[in-house]
Amino acid sequence: MTGWLARLVLGICFVYLGLNKALNPTDFLKAVHQYGWVDRTLYLTWIAALLPWLEVFCGLLLLAGFWVRGAAFAVFGMLVFFSGIVLHRALRIQETTGIDFSEIRFDCGCGNGAVLVGRKLVENTVLAAASLVLVLSRKR
Repeated sequence: MTGWLARLVLGICFVYLGLNKALNPTDFLKAVHQYGWVDRTLYLTWIAALLPWLEVFCGLLLLAGFWVRGAAFAVFGMLVFFSGIVLHRALRIQETTGIDFSEIRFDCGCGNGAVLVGRKLVENTVLAAASLVLVLSRKR
């Protein structure tokens, strides 16, 4: 039952958020650019064009029950990476502005506009834990 619920939650989240980014590529491109990790326009364009569809694909695999461990592992990797860069950016903002960490809000690129960073990191941690449940599951 836990595996089914984890697949459902992760699948819906990744299909929804991936489609939101894919249908608004300019907004997603701007959000990715703000992190300052990629400066080449070609790379930014590829990230903005392909990453949302990878999220949708993984979400659909989870919902359909195909290649669950592989899709969950990919989702886990994305969540860890996304959380790391969100945390890094939030700490830079806190350092330069002096804003309390719990009050830092920005568009992290998740497709939901500006979010409270602390809440986003908790959300990503819960989703990463759900993906780990699927990766480590013995049931095939």
